[in-house]
Amino acid sequence: MKRDEATTSYTMSRIRGKDTGIEMLLRRALFKLGIRYRANSNRIFGHPDISIQKYRVAVFCDSEFWHGFRFLENETKIKTNRDYWIPKIRRNIARDKEVNERLAKEGYAVIRFWGKEIEENPKECALKVLNVLRERGYNK
Repeated sequence: MKRDEATTSYTMSRIRGKDTGIEMLLRRALFKLGIRYRANSNRIFGHPDISIQKYRVAVFCDSEFWHGFRFLENETKIKTNRDYWIPKIRRNIARDKEVNERLAKEGYAVIRFWGKEIEENPKECALKVLNVLRERGYNK
């Protein structure tokens, strides 16, 4: 079933690029632990969803579809517009890898969480961030 262009355009316009539900869950959990951060910093390569620049920590909250969670297994589940979505998701996966490598070269600890991880246990994800911060000298 092919959707008309107007329906597709409307649907895509509703997809948020920042301040998503998973980001907000993790940000609230970090705040409860007393961790202060920058959201969606455009000063850091890759525009991490959450960053703590003093300790050079970049956190990304990746949704399963857009960032290719188990993509080799799930690729066959994409039924509509495969010629667009499959290359798009592959480019996203490659870009995520490039961002990880560049930030690591710049001295950042890069932490990536899948949306399901955050939804199931935001506190556990926040504690992982806290552990990385402590490894980098954070003492609160």
